Amino acid sequence: YTHDLRFASSVESIPTYQVMDTDGRVLDAANEPQMSKDEARHIYKNMLILNAMDQILYEAQRQGRISFYMTSFGEEALIGSAAALDPKDQVFGQYREAGVLLQRGFTLEQFMNQCYSNEKDLGKGRQMPIHYGSKELHFQTISSPLATQIPQAAGAAYAMRREGSKQCAICYFGEGAASEGDFHAGLNMAATLGCPVIFYCRNNGYAISTPSIEQYRGDGIASRGIGYGIDTIRVDGNDIWAIYSATKAARKIAVEQNKPVLIEAMTYRVSHHSTSDDSSAYRSTKEVEDWSKRDNPISRMRAWLEGKGWWTKSEDAEVTKAAKADVLRAFAAAETLKKPSIRHLFED
Repeated sequence: YTHDLRFASSVESIPTYQVMDTDGRVLDAANEPQMSKDEARHIYKNMLILNAMDQILYEAQRQGRISFYMTSFGEEALIGSAAALDPKDQVFGQYREAGVLLQRGFTLEQFMNQCYSNEKDLGKGRQMPIHYGSKELHFQTISSPLATQIPQAAGAAYAMRREGSKQCAICYFGEGAASEGDFHAGLNMAATLGCPVIFYCRNNGYAISTPSIEQYRGDGIASRGIGYGIDTIRVDGNDIWAIYSATKAARKIAVEQNKPVLIEAMTYRVSHHSTSDDSSAYRSTKEVEDWSKRDNPISRMRAWLEGKGWWTKSEDAEVTKAAKADVLRAFAAAETLKKPSIRHLFED
């Protein structure tokens, strides 16, 4: 109790955890990721493949060859979270988590088949492009309505706890989705029921055209986790090793203590929100260019690899060229396939 009549208007700001700086230098040797050369190279190659796929499919949509697309430009470090999970952990995505699926083994052919809604599409043509799903890879099919996956992830995690599976769920969403009612219901449900779920918020600065400064007045999304009694951390969302380490630690808490964890990853959406958006209408081209040059997650990862002698500039060009060729090959094959049979509407 207190006899001082005073309203609380602020709390200490939550710091942003970082492993390496924007030049790819590890700031504290104690935080150096325990990652083998092959594992690190595999992660980086997936970042390059994701980037190549985004470039090609974005242009394909502009040519009218697919109906819709969303890129991950500037947010490729998200792959670090996938590398920290167990393959059987359940993933609930929003729509910018193609890198997670790629890291789990989703093939380029499967990406292309889904975007073309052809006869080999796992969803049988019933979803718009980039609404991926894979039962085999424990990736729940994406749905367009914002934040519906948040209470679903909490419920799935509660079921895992009751089953004693020692797995967890991870739920991805943007800071804009955190303004939805489902965000609050999902977090409160997870906290009160003790659900092993990781809530991963991609705070990329914009909810379509609305900048984060117009979305909230508190200390970002992380402070909301504290309000619900959830262990919370804010990380540099362009630092793949900060994301990897935080997700790995969060998973340990979720599985061993049966409790939720909130990660707020501070990043920047370099791309337009989607192919239905023109971000030049609400932000300057210079702002985007400055961010791309100053803090690029792919460049940071490459610098770290080169610093360890695990990567070369010539190799970078070779892998990038090969990635584009592989994407184009899968793209061309998917484009020639027929649409799913209408009988599926009655038989499945």
